[in-house]
Amino acid sequence: MKRILTFSLTLFLAFSLFAQGSNKPVIGISSGWGGGSSTSAPLTYVESVIRAGGVPMVIPLTEDPELLAAMLDRVDAVIMTGGEDIDPLRWYGEEPVPAMGSVVPERDAFDIALIKMAVGRNMPVLGICRGHQLMNVAFGGTLYQDIPSQVKGSSVKHRQKAPNYYGTHTINIEKGSLLNRQIGLEKVAVNSYHHQAIKDLAPGFKATAYSVDGVIEAMEKEGSSRVSGVQFHPEGFTSNNINTFLGIFEHFIEEAKVYRAEKK
Repeated sequence: MKRILTFSLTLFLAFSLFAQGSNKPVIGISSGWGGGSSTSAPLTYVESVIRAGGVPMVIPLTEDPELLAAMLDRVDAVIMTGGEDIDPLRWYGEEPVPAMGSVVPERDAFDIALIKMAVGRNMPVLGICRGHQLMNVAFGGTLYQDIPSQVKGSSVKHRQKAPNYYGTHTINIEKGSLLNRQIGLEKVAVNSYHHQAIKDLAPGFKATAYSVDGVIEAMEKEGSSRVSGVQFHPEGFTSNNINTFLGIFEHFIEEAKVYRAEKK
């Protein structure tokens, strides 16, 4: 891990010096764990940030809080990406159910530290899928470990088998919520690649969108327009030049610009 991290960090620092000369905000993208041999993020996130007017920068995994703080010094916002299940026993005190998927302890620890540090700085943070779930867990919430076996009356297929730019089920969005203001819709079809979902909402957050079977599909931090999460994958649409959810990223970039100005 240290060898890969050193290489990734060299690229991160070199690119951050280049990006600091630009007027565009730098958007940190949390990375996945490649079993100790790599750390990376899907291009859909990178392309969505570019389309919305930001400079994307993948944040490599690290166990060093000082190094993580130094990396956050060089970005203006953070996107928490999708991925594996979150360890229920360690992070919210529940035994794993039989349908639990794979967990990556290294990534859980990195993501929890990253999101807490970023929110603690009042930095804009957007959680997507796992990132949305992880934001809830990081601040005291819990998850359904498996929707089909734990959500009574679930009538929606939340793990679709379709292109990432194709919506397979609808969500209802609270009027006047951050997500409603971002995309201008109260009902929309979303893509969906998850079997876990928010159960008990973290203190200080409110749910703003639901699927028809009651699963939370979006949330926002109360009193803040900078911290929010969505259960679906808006980057799948945006990276394919479909503008339905482009407003999520455009709003995020605008908040990053404000944060960047505040740092000076």
